Parts: sequence; structure tokens; C-alpha cells
Amino acid sequence: MSATQLEKAKCFRSLHRLPIQPGEPLTAAPSGAFVIPNPWDAGSARILAGLGFEALATTSSGFAMSIGRTDGTVTRDEALAHARVIVGATDLPVAADLENCFGHDPATVAGTIRLAAATGLVGGSVEDFSGDPRQPIYDFALAVERAAAAAEAARSLSFPFTLTARAENFLHGRADLDDTIHRLQAFADAGADVLFAPGLPNLDAIRKVCAAVAPHPVNVLVGIKGLAFSVAELAAAGVRRISLGGSLARFAYGSFLAAAREGLETRTFAYVDRVPPRNELDRFMNAGGENVKSGEKKKPAGMA
Repeated sequence: MSATQLEKAKCFRSLHRLPIQPGEPLTAAPSGAFVIPNPWDAGSARILAGLGFEALATTSSGFAMSIGRTDGTVTRDEALAHARVIVGATDLPVAADLENCFGHDPATVAGTIRLAAATGLVGGSVEDFSGDPRQPIYDFALAVERAAAAAEAARSLSFPFTLTARAENFLHGRADLDDTIHRLQAFADAGADVLFAPGLPNLDAIRKVCAAVAPHPVNVLVGIKGLAFSVAELAAAGVRRISLGGSLARFAYGSFLAAAREGLETRTFAYVDRVPPRNELDRFMNAGGENVKSGEKKKPAGMA
């Protein structure tokens, strides 16, 4: 039997060690970390579920590549339709990369959160990257107002939607750790459940962020070259959630590119010796949300 959205939402919060009802006080900083990978289509979602991951998150860049676009050019309707595809591919909890929630004003942000929930998602993000190269980061006051609108919309839902708020300074040329921490703390005060500052340059910066926003859980992105810290290292720094962003999609496309170039440029096809057997991949596709190793239906942690 398929898990309900409420069951998946509760499971997702338990992975973060968050109270089931948003807004309840956090009593202790979460310990340990889990990995949330980012599929870009139904097939990659089924493989990740079959391997045994406990939750999934969409990737804006990975999805954009899959439809021949660049990151930041997907519309809200397209992103939400894609979320439905990922949600429908497995029984795992799914959260979404909602970019800047597809609008500058807080009302649009709130509307995006409500529409995201209607797709079956149990979590999503709001970020302070504006998309405007002339002023890539929203002014502090507007960024906080947007986070508050997202949190209010999340709290109005009939299930516990987990809201992640992102401070994007380090991805957009503003290597200001103090401002990043200030923003994350304000987002937490505004009602965000999880805090995220992609592109933090080292473990010391990650430790400082985790300490500054504790006991809220922190997500760290490891899909950036040179910042591929281990789960053990990140957990020791205080991280609770580790996402892979578009790195799995880029790796897949990179392998495709290398194989295609081999055939075109060297006129050889040695890559076929490294291709997984078709029947191995078929097992993931036929299983849907099943654990391929055990043959049993994969259930998120905490679900009977």
C-alpha cells in the first residue's frame, strides 16, 4: 500500500529530528547525518529508492539539463509538474528545490509553497538568490519577509511541510560568513525548519554555521568540486542533512559525453564494458519503490 502524504511528511521530519508539528520548540541539536540524493527523472528516482536511500529531493539544475535547459530557466509550472513525476516514482518522502519560489514578492513565495504541497511534496526550499545578476542576493529585509511568507504558507497546510531556507551568498560572489549566518538565524526566527548555505568553503565555516543556528538542522551540499567532505566529517561538524544537488545528473551526463566522444573521436566503444547489465537496471524500474537488494518494498524510516 502506498504511503500517504501525511505519513511521508512525518517520516521526513523524523529524519531531521524535527518535531512532527512545525513551530514546536526544538529541544536539542540533532546528531548524525543522512544523505538525501537528487534524482532528475523517474528512472533515477527509482534507482535511488531501490538502493535504499530514505528520502529524495529534486534538483533544479539536473531537471533543467534533462529538458535541454540551463538552471534558472524552468518555469514554476514545469518545476511543479516535474515534482509530481518524482513523487509518483517511489513511496519515499520527496522535497523540492523551489529556487526563489518563482517570484520576488512574498505573496508569490507563499503561493508556490501551497502549490508545491499539492503535488505530493513534503518539503521545499526558498532561497535569497534573486536571479538578477545586477543584484543577485535579495536585501536582508525582503529575504526575511519572503522566508516568513513561506513559513506561514507551510504552517497553513494540513500536514507538516518541512521548509528549508537557503542563504546563497557563497554561490554568488559574496563570501561573507557573518552575513550568511545573520540571514540563516533570521530565517530560523521567521519559521524555517532547516537552514542551508550552499558553497561554504571549508569544514570550519560549516561548523560555525551549525553552531550558530543550533538546534535547527543544517543541510550541506557536497556536489561542488573540492568540497566533497565525507558523511563522517560533516556529521562531526554538526550537519544533519547532506544533499548532492545536480552532481549525480552532471556525473551521468559526463559519462554519456565521454562515451559519445569515444565513439565519435576514437571510433571505439570500450565504454560498453562498463555499462550495467540491462536486467540490473530493469529490476530498479520494475520495482518502483522496492529495495532491489532485498526484494522488499522500501519504506521510509519510521514507517511500519
